[in-house]
Amino acid sequence: MEIKSSNESIATVEADAVVVGVYRGQLTAAADEIDRENGGVISRLLELEEFKPDVGKVLPLYFPTGCKSPIALVAGLGERDQWNRGTAYRALGTATRWLTDRKRRSLAIAADPAWTVAQLEGGVAGAVAGCHGPGLYQAEAKRFQPEQLLWLGTSDDSLSSGRIIADGVVLTRRLVNEPPSTIYPETFAEQATAVANATGMGCEVWDEQQLANERCGSLLAVARGSSRPPRLVILNYQGGDKNVAPLALVGKGVTFDSGGLSLKPSDGMLAMKCDMAGAATVLGAMQAIAQLKLPVNVIGLMGLVENMPSASAYKLGDVLTARNGKTIEVHNTDAEGRLVLADVLCVAVDRGAERIIDLATLTGACMVALGNDVAGVMTNDQAWCDTVMSSSQSCGEPLWQLPMFAEYGEQIRSSVADIKNVGEGRWGGAITAAKLLEEFVDKKPWAHLDIAGPAFLEKPKPWSDVGGSGIYVQTLVEVARSL
Repeated sequence: MEIKSSNESIATVEADAVVVGVYRGQLTAAADEIDRENGGVISRLLELEEFKPDVGKVLPLYFPTGCKSPIALVAGLGERDQWNRGTAYRALGTATRWLTDRKRRSLAIAADPAWTVAQLEGGVAGAVAGCHGPGLYQAEAKRFQPEQLLWLGTSDDSLSSGRIIADGVVLTRRLVNEPPSTIYPETFAEQATAVANATGMGCEVWDEQQLANERCGSLLAVARGSSRPPRLVILNYQGGDKNVAPLALVGKGVTFDSGGLSLKPSDGMLAMKCDMAGAATVLGAMQAIAQLKLPVNVIGLMGLVENMPSASAYKLGDVLTARNGKTIEVHNTDAEGRLVLADVLCVAVDRGAERIIDLATLTGACMVALGNDVAGVMTNDQAWCDTVMSSSQSCGEPLWQLPMFAEYGEQIRSSVADIKNVGEGRWGGAITAAKLLEEFVDKKPWAHLDIAGPAFLEKPKPWSDVGGSGIYVQTLVEVARSL
């Protein structure tokens, strides 16, 4: 899909559809032009409250006067004083998702001249992402990308960063949406290697022998039940001074989670191809960071396993030894993500990371606490957590902080080993999982994002189809920009 700027106006551009925006109580210049040419139809509909210009709402006008396009799609932009990168992503994603339900060669979007670079970037990312659906293997496509996406009243330079971020989001979504027969540890590692080669990043892939040599006993235990061997991918982007310690982005990459011997019910297993969304988010963000050429040093680490039941699977009661020497008693083989991350976090520390963010579809408990649209964030360093949350807020990707009181750490103490992999009963499960991870960051500033809810959409949003959401790619890029 070609994305480019155009100096043409709403009246002269030849596109299959044009998109104009309306705030609550205020029309953009392009919407005002359509309104005047068509007898004030938009204004009247707004007055009658037949159309409420909230983000996620659209109104099609067919064969509008003063416009060569057969459709002028009016997109709700919400309150003007609340317009930001996140609302731009959702509003423009809603518009393109509405328009790509059938084949259209070209779409034109009239940007508001008052939009900042960040707001335009979010709008471009949302518009591109809205053109992509989850139907990777449908005989008859239900989502059709246009050949051309024209942006009126902008420059090509202002579009490039939005396209780069969109590509990172789309990559993450595609990886999550692929079936587990296609994406498993080896093939995920191949995808990451291809991204590294295309962007000039350094790349290491540790196979099972190297993982054993590197003492990654916790990760290897989870992988034992599968015929698919595990992998650890380490991407290295060096855009800053070589003497500056890197930011580490760590992703859980359980490419399919059956629960192991603590077998999930069928309904609970159906969407478990998404259990690698943390790793997919790290890969999408690393691609964008490298393509944007940000002046920072970042390492991306992705621990990749399948969690399957078999005669060789790890068992309840097993005691595992993680890379840093800590021993972990297994009380539930379906609490496997934290065991994978334990070793990967140790590698991040050993690689000299100054700050760490990990992302994982880790616990159902976080979804019980916060629902499907908000990720929980837990930390050992409030200043670092504030930086991450500020970045997420600016991108419209919500996080909510959960407490990390010492008492939760007492719940994971084992009478057999140093710690056990679950707490005491159902309560506080998202936090006790985070307290286990905290054991492996060596007191480095660290933020843990439990993205179990928002990473995979069971129902569509106006701006996104079901499946992988690609959420928090933008947040990670913004964190890297802030350093």
